[in-house]
Amino acid sequence: MNLKGKIKSIGNPKTFDSGFSVRECVVTIEDKYPQDLLIKFFKDKIEKLSAFKVGDFVEISINLRGSSYNDKSGNTKYNTDIVGWNIQALETTNSQQQPDRDLPF
Repeated sequence: MNLKGKIKSIGNPKTFDSGFSVRECVVTIEDKYPQDLLIKFFKDKIEKLSAFKVGDFVEISINLRGSSYNDKSGNTKYNTDIVGWNIQALETTNSQQQPDRDLPF
């Protein structure tokens, strides 16, 4: 699945004692009702975010990951994560709307 949007924030990489690493970014999906989505990049994929900055328009390839756990009351709770595995730049709308130029031929 792919998402297209504008990068709102990029977090710093976090590495845990176990060696596991994660880096998060927030992307605003521009739709009729814009949504800010938190996307997590894990392990070797975190470096892919280094080429981007806040304000960039991107397309991110994602997977949805879910897990469940029992709270203190014994009720089952669910978590859903959006996990990015690839990211690429998109041209902005402004650059796509360049005026047509008259060519000499």
